[in-house]
Order: sequence, then C-alpha cells, then structure tokens
Amino acid sequence: MTQLDEMGLGAGKKARLHRILYGSGPGNGKGIFLPVDQGLEHGPRDFVPNWDAADSRWLFRLAKEGRFSAIVLQVGQAQKYFWEFAGEVPLVLKLNGKTEIPPDDEAFSPVLATVEQAVRLGADAVGYTMYVGSPVQDRDFIQFREVREEADRYGMPLIVWAYPRGSAIKNKGGRDSLYAVAYAARVAAETGADMVKINFPKPSLVEGAPKPYSEWGAMEPLEAARHAIDSAQRTPVLISGGEKESDDAIVEKARLSFEAGATGLIFGRNMFQRKLDGALRLCERLHELCQKFGS
Repeated sequence: MTQLDEMGLGAGKKARLHRILYGSGPGNGKGIFLPVDQGLEHGPRDFVPNWDAADSRWLFRLAKEGRFSAIVLQVGQAQKYFWEFAGEVPLVLKLNGKTEIPPDDEAFSPVLATVEQAVRLGADAVGYTMYVGSPVQDRDFIQFREVREEADRYGMPLIVWAYPRGSAIKNKGGRDSLYAVAYAARVAAETGADMVKINFPKPSLVEGAPKPYSEWGAMEPLEAARHAIDSAQRTPVLISGGEKESDDAIVEKARLSFEAGATGLIFGRNMFQRKLDGALRLCERLHELCQKFGS
C-alpha cells in the first residue's frame, strides 16, 4: 500500500498525485519540486545571482534535465510558458501570493488564480500559502475553504505552503521554531490540505514557546524534523530548502528530511540560483537519496 492509498482521495486527486510522485521525477513515491513563485513574493532580486533563471524557459530546462517531479509557477508565467512544455513537466499552479513590500505583521496572501484555470492550463496540482498565526488568519481560513471546495470539485490536489507568521509567532519562539513549524503542519492537515510544505524546524529556538516545547529544550535535527512531519498525520510533507546553502548542506537537509519521513523536497533558490551545470549536479545527488528512501 502506498501513501496515496491511505489518504481517502477521490480518483482525480489520486491520479494527479500519482503522476507527480510515480510518473515523473524519481518515480518511486518521493518528489523533488522546483518552486518558482519567488518572482512575485520577492521580486527579481532572487534571480540576480543567476539571471538566466529570470527566463522561465531556462527554469523549464532545469526542471526537465534535472528530472523534477513538478515545477511551481504563478498564473502569469504558467500562461506564458507552460504551453511549450505541457506533458513534459508536471505543473503546480500557485493560486495565491503577495509581494514582500508591506510588513508581515498582518500577513495575508490573496487569491490570484482559480482551480478552473489550473485545469485549463493542464496543472496536476495547485498550491496555496496559508499564514498560520497571522492576526488575519480568519480571512485566510475563509478564503482557503473556498479554494479547497473548488479543488474538491475538480479533483485537483491542494498543496499548502504552511508558514507561521505574525507577532504572536515571534513571541512564541519564532517562525522557524519547532513549535511553530509543527503547528503549521498540523493546521494544514486539519484544514484539508492534500500535501503540506513546511520549513525544516530549528529545534534550538525554544524561548517563549508554550509547553511542552519549552520543556523539551533543544533537540537533534532529525528528532525535530520527525516531530514536525508526524504532526501532519496522513498528509504528505514537503520540506523547503529556504535560502541558498552549500551543496553539502542541502544534501544533508534532504537526507534528514527523508529519514524523518518527508515525502519530498521543494527546493527553489537552492536550485535556480546556481548555474545549470551546478544545479544538475546537485539534482543527481538528491535523486540518489530519493532512490535510497523511496518505495
């Protein structure tokens, strides 16, 4: 029995997730995703280290040659470029987004595209950013419910970017603390995500966290990652790469993630901020891990 068999999925969602996890990429139930929604979230500054990546055709070349499970794009880039590569690389259409210009005090990411548009474009999944702990999370939950219901109608898998945000999170250990990351994973699972993206927790961040996290103290990274992933129970977890690190650091993060039970990796800047040959070498090392830990 695969992980997909345990999720109670309808035929449409199961078929699309199967294409992503078994029909592309490593092809053994483990996934490597290439998220490129940073052009909206961070502006063009993320492409400056490798300006080739500002052109989405280069990103699709990376996704194809690096044998990624899927590429993640906002609707504008998907409309302009995906038609050239449809059927070659699975698409995850990001449905909401915001710029980094306003402060994150009341983080909220409005919907910019629909599940119906994702179906017309040929996407195999949609993505949604949820800011757990934001003072306006009630708006977020209402918006997410509407997206989830539309995804259910169309049989479209829904991947949630579960990001802790807001001053309350800062006062309880910070957005990368184990408390915050595990809570975000659980919220995504509780509200109906089919898959959840989380950051790798920093288990040393415990100051201000509620019990029992404040009592546990610092953990080993593997133990912390396992707790965060287990918090999502029957919701597959993708671990984010975050800001660019060395090849060895990224491979170690990937190893710990898979050993802790992650279904996949979702590495953006750690891929497209490298030149193509360097990114492809790193992809090969990640594929080796997928073969080791896959079903």
